[in-house]
Formats: sequence, structure tokens, C-alpha cells
Amino acid sequence: MSRTRTTRVVVLWCVFLFVHLVTAALGWVYPSQPMGDVVLVYEPWASSAIGGGAIMGVSDTWVYPQLALVPMLLTAGLAAPLVPLLGVSGAYLVAWALLVTVLDAVAFGVLIGRAPSRPRRVAAWFWIAAVLLLGPIAIYRIDAITVPLAVIGGLWLASRPVVAVALLTIGAWIKIWPGALVLAAILAVRARIRMLLAAAAVSAGVVVVLLLLGADTEVFGFLTEQTGRGLQIEAVAATPFLWLAVAGSARIEYSFEILTFQITGSGTEAVTAILTPLMIIAAAAVAAIGAVKAARGASFARLFPPLALSLVVVLIVTNKVGSPQFQTWLIAPVVLWIVFDGIRARVPALIVLTLCALTCLVYPLSYDALLRAELLPVLVLTLRNVLLLVLLAVGIRALARVPAHRPSKTRE
Repeated sequence: MSRTRTTRVVVLWCVFLFVHLVTAALGWVYPSQPMGDVVLVYEPWASSAIGGGAIMGVSDTWVYPQLALVPMLLTAGLAAPLVPLLGVSGAYLVAWALLVTVLDAVAFGVLIGRAPSRPRRVAAWFWIAAVLLLGPIAIYRIDAITVPLAVIGGLWLASRPVVAVALLTIGAWIKIWPGALVLAAILAVRARIRMLLAAAAVSAGVVVVLLLLGADTEVFGFLTEQTGRGLQIEAVAATPFLWLAVAGSARIEYSFEILTFQITGSGTEAVTAILTPLMIIAAAAVAAIGAVKAARGASFARLFPPLALSLVVVLIVTNKVGSPQFQTWLIAPVVLWIVFDGIRARVPALIVLTLCALTCLVYPLSYDALLRAELLPVLVLTLRNVLLLVLLAVGIRALARVPAHRPSKTRE
């Protein structure tokens, strides 16, 4: 490896580590407790499981897939030696940031290797910029655990499809969204039967373990727990009602049941009721386009990136929830798009970086003002949500323009 290439790799690693350190530290500085979920929710869940109390997803129905508890328990183990120095909460926060950084570093190493090509270097810089612009939310949420799994799984789809889909399926059992990448991969990669079996085997293994641990109706509780949710204030569909709240015709209220702020007013229940069916219909429509392209012989490098991104964005824009950490879901598909088809990834990459910056402006920087329905944060959030719709249009347009040629009759 030449000195120039070595220098580039060293610089990438230094900036990667520096940005993770800065982003983790900002969690202690920014307002609105951007680290709150880690110490107020994850740590008590882990302590309960370790101490013989309720085990979320096993003894109690949970909003997350059950493997989400694994990184929470790992963090508790990492935090134990730090408790005398930092206290329980401080130790858990530091251990969580360390765990996320280590996992990101593993995926970053897979991405750039020892002598990264130009597309891989660009993808690495994109990932670094996205973390910095999104801020502490890029680290202090369970979603951060799934990003490196999605990056590694996506990068290995062409060379190790079975292992790749197994990793993506594990990610989906931590937070559902990597399931969109599993679907995109099964449609875009020719080894789809083997990948289907790998995904089914991982899921079956998880379910069997859960049943052996005593779970029953809780096994798929993370799906049923979402049905009763209201419309969260940051959801795309909540945008018109936020403006009604500015005018005093809608209300922002806190739900103690699901620990989030929701918006209520005339029409919110009807909109909430149609979002889940809309999500299913929209995801099926995007998948159908991908299936047709695949059947006509579209290449993996052209088909998978826009298909994966479009499916992920559908999950965001049709969601009753609009949590800021949802923007982390966009990082992996764009990293993969840059690696596989860099020229056509430029616009989506710029949009995602802008989304990260706007999201950080909303949460945590102006969240208190948003809860008061003040004009400026509502405007910023509106721009963010409109840009998500633009990103969906860009992804679907790119998917529709993927060249497809009917495969020859020769056996693959």
C-alpha cells in the first residue's frame, strides 16, 4: 500500500474516532436529555433482567424485538467496572457510547479495509458527516446498534449472501427497520432461496430460544404493542396538525404509556388509523417495482441501493412515530449506494446529510420550543418532513429508472 493510501486510511480513522468522541460528549452538553433513553429506559430494563425481575420481551410484552435486550445487557457488563468512578448512570452512558463506537469501528473497518477505493472513501466520509450532523442521537439510541450490522450485511451481500442476510435478520430482531434491507436483498440478489432460508433459520432460532425462556404471546408483542399508539409530533403525518397547534387548534400531550409526545385534535385519530395500512401498501408497491426489475435482469449494484433506501424511507414517512433516531436508518442504505453506484448516490447522500442536520436542530436543540408549538421549530421540522418525502420520490425515481433486460434462457 502506497504512503498516500496509508495516509488516507489513517486520516479516516482519526476523524472517525474524533467525531464519535465529540458526538458522545455532546450528549452531556445538549439540552432535552438526548441520552435519556439510555439511562432512563435501557439501564432499568437491563438491571431488571439481571436482577431477576421482569425480562422485557419474555415475561413482559415489549415495544422492541427481543434481541434489543442483548446490547443493553452487554452495556451493563461493560459498565460494572466503571460504576465506582462514574456512578451507575454515568458508567452506563460511557459504556453504551463505547459499545456503539466499537461496533461502528468494526463496520468502518469492513467498509474501508486497508486500501479503500474512492467510492468506499467517499462512503466513509459520508458516514462520519452523518454522525456529526445528527449529533448524540446517532449514538444514544438502540437504533445505533443496528447501523453497523446493516452496513456489514449490505457490503457482504454480493460475496457472502447467506451470512449477510443472517446479520441483517439479527438487526431486524433488534429494531425492525433492517428487515427492509432483507426484503430488498432477497429481491435483488440471485441467491434468494438460500437467503430466505438463512433469514428463516435466524428467526426460528430466536423464537425457539424465547419459547424456552418462557415467552408466549410476548414473542411477537413488538408488533402488537404499536397498534395503540397515537400520532407522535415528529411524524411526517403530524405536520399539518403541528401547524394547527401553532394556531391553537390542536394540542401536544405526553403519553405516559409509551413515553412520548403525541398530537391530538380533530382528524388525528383518522390519520393515525390509516398509516399502518398505508405503510403496508406503499412498501408492497415499492417491492413490486423491485421484483419486476429483478425478474427482467436488473443488476444488483443498480437495483439494491434505490430499492433498499426507498423501502426504508417508506417505513419512516408512513410511521405514526417520527423519532429523531429514525434518521440513522438512512445512513446504511446511502453508504451502500455510494459504494455500489456512487454517481447516482450523490443527491440522496446530500439529502440525508441535510435531514441529519435539520433533525438535530429539532431534537435536541429546539425541542422544548417545539413542545410549545413555537413557529421556528415547527418550520424546521416541516422542512425536515417535506425533505423526507422528497427523498422518497428521489429513491422511487431512481428505482423506476434502473435498466432491466430480460435474462437469457441460459441457466444461471
